[in-house]
Amino acid sequence: MGGKDAVIVGYDAISPLGSNLLEQWQKALEGKSGIGPLTRFPLPVGFPVHIAGQVPDIDHEKYPFLTARHQAAWSSPVFKYSLLTVARALERSRLEITPGIAARTAVTYSSAIGGLDAVLSADRRLQAENKLPHPYTNPNSCINMIGGKIAIETGARGPITSTITACATGLTSMLIGSMFLAQDRADVAICGAVDFALVEPIVAGFYTMNGVYSPKDGRENDPPEMASRPFSLDRRGFVISEGAGAVILTTREFAETHGLHYSAELAGWSMTSDAHHFVAPYLETIKQCMQNALTDASLRPRDIAAINAHAASTKVGDKTEYEAIKAIFGDTLPPVSANKSLIGHAMGASSVIETIFALQGQEESVLPPTINYTPDPEIDIDCVIEGKRSLDQEFFLKNSFGFGGCNACAVFKKSA
Repeated sequence: MGGKDAVIVGYDAISPLGSNLLEQWQKALEGKSGIGPLTRFPLPVGFPVHIAGQVPDIDHEKYPFLTARHQAAWSSPVFKYSLLTVARALERSRLEITPGIAARTAVTYSSAIGGLDAVLSADRRLQAENKLPHPYTNPNSCINMIGGKIAIETGARGPITSTITACATGLTSMLIGSMFLAQDRADVAICGAVDFALVEPIVAGFYTMNGVYSPKDGRENDPPEMASRPFSLDRRGFVISEGAGAVILTTREFAETHGLHYSAELAGWSMTSDAHHFVAPYLETIKQCMQNALTDASLRPRDIAAINAHAASTKVGDKTEYEAIKAIFGDTLPPVSANKSLIGHAMGASSVIETIFALQGQEESVLPPTINYTPDPEIDIDCVIEGKRSLDQEFFLKNSFGFGGCNACAVFKKSA
């Protein structure tokens, strides 16, 4: 391993389980769900989606960029939530972006959907009141502005890019950040993703695609907490949620020179394109992505102690991911955690939030459970249904797959 290897020095997340990371983690270990009634907007009569994973409000957090004046201009929630996770991840890392390191600090933090809510609000105002959009409307809607605002608030002046790979965006952000480090273009990378997709046309659009959870006839009154069912026989689509996560990567050399603690490192990774279908996953390229990540880490399947799955709760997606895992690991499948059973699907932010949960579990040698599970005879898998499980994890594999056939897999190693 070399000095330019990417190590994780800090992270933070906000999810439907809460705004405090340790609070979220404890709830995850207890198998508590963050799914509840959809209240982000008034539901019209006949609106087909009634549940979601919503995050707590953070208006009263004590950070300069969360003032009422700032939020009036940057109205889309993607800004305040992304900025808060970055600020807290930097605090946890004990790293300050000083002028001396600013030019070597990259930003790859991104979003799959961005601030479309700002455009929708402006359009409604234009149609209903014939009033022109707020001057910050277009900046709010620009996905790259999320990274831009992070750079402005932190002072980061190194490479900046917005990686957009649908549901894999958060993990891909980390992989692109690690590339900047490996190529000696940066010493620090601020990575992550944020998404707030609970906007009427987006939610309804997922329903018409047959992707979002739809209860079976006669089970319309099931508790919302039971709706997200990865790998389960009775899975019926994903539950749309929202959230944000930030991960601070540095080179090993930088961390050791600056006395920064790191508990994990990125040991290997891969990205592939299905080149197959706009939403349906493709077994061969998903399998190849997983195998390439293992090869990049110089590992064999038996070296992987656990898998943090994409597992969105769709019929085809979960089955294909299982078949890929089975093809790589054979009859010795490691335990598989499916965090979306707890937090739903936060679009591009889901993969970084789940990676953070997996990193926390690796550090504490524990796996959170997969809840709402009914065995599927076509998916012979150990997804930790009994509750949290103690397990030492020198290496774990993270899978993330997005619309358009965007696949990302990464192997993380526990540092001594």
